[in-house]
Amino acid sequence: MFSLNPLREVQNFTYQHDQALQSASLVLAGQFALKRTQSLLDEIRSANAMTRRLQRGIVELHKLLSLYYVHDENRIEAAYFADLDPSDPYVEEICLLTEALTDLLYRIDCAPGQPLSDYLLAA
Repeated sequence: MFSLNPLREVQNFTYQHDQALQSASLVLAGQFALKRTQSLLDEIRSANAMTRRLQRGIVELHKLLSLYYVHDENRIEAAYFADLDPSDPYVEEICLLTEALTDLLYRIDCAPGQPLSDYLLAA
């Protein structure tokens, strides 16, 4: 089932998971990722439409949470990933958060050629 109001769905999700998204960003890629996530959350809160820029930001957040870049030793995410302890409780929380965001992305109905649509097709 597709969302009738994708922006509202994203706004509700980020409102419910605001602190968890920020914490996960910090743990997975440090201060720079935290700042980027905070900027995205601010942009989502104030948005009136689901813009391409907003979609690209959501895609990048999903890539961060889903460990998309951890195998690239030239990226900071690889170093942070190496320091994670899989037995720490926050690891499971990040996994659940990633699953919830993935579910949200599949509910959002974006036209072909849009960043979210293209990302999901490639996945």
